[in-house]
Amino acid sequence: MQLFADKSHLNSWIPKAKEGDRRAQKAIYDALSGKMYAVCLRFMPDRETAEDVLQEGFVTLFAKLDSYSGEGSFEGWARKIFVNTALMYLRKNDILKDSMDVEEAWNVSSEAPSAIQQISYKELERAIAQLPPGFRTVFNMYVVEGYSHAEIAGQLGISEATSRSQLLRARAMLQAKLKK
Repeated sequence: MQLFADKSHLNSWIPKAKEGDRRAQKAIYDALSGKMYAVCLRFMPDRETAEDVLQEGFVTLFAKLDSYSGEGSFEGWARKIFVNTALMYLRKNDILKDSMDVEEAWNVSSEAPSAIQQISYKELERAIAQLPPGFRTVFNMYVVEGYSHAEIAGQLGISEATSRSQLLRARAMLQAKLKK
C-alpha cells in the first residue's frame, strides 16, 4: 500500500512521523526506500546485506527524526544517515584490512581507455559492485557521494593516503574490468 508515496508531500509527513504516526512513517519509507536501497547496494557486497542495512538505516532515521531541523533537503539528510549506516556496517566487518600503502599505489595506471567512455551505466554499475569492499567503499564515497579524502579517512578510520590509494586501485581495477 503506497498511500503516501508521492514525494511532493514528504515535508507534510515529517511532523506527523515525529509524533509517531505509523502512516506518516510508512509514507516516508515508501517515498525514500527505493533511492536509499540504491545507496546501500552501492556499498554492500550483495542484495541481502543491502536490504539489512536499508532496514537498519530506517530504524536510525526514525530514531533521529527529531534532529531534522527542516532546513535543507530531507532526502539529503536521510541519505547521510544511510551512507553512515552502510559505513558502520563496513567498519564492523573491517573492510579495509588489506589496504595498500600509498607508495604501492603509484605503480597503478590511471589512464582511461576510450572504451570506458562507451559503456552503459548498468555495465559500470556491475563493475563497481564487483570491486573488493574497500575499493568499492572509497570509490563510492569519493566519486558518487562526493566526500573528500579527509572525510573518507575520518569516516573509515584510515589515513588520507590510504583513501587515495584505494581510489587509485579501484579506478585501475575498473578500467581493467571494463577493457574486457
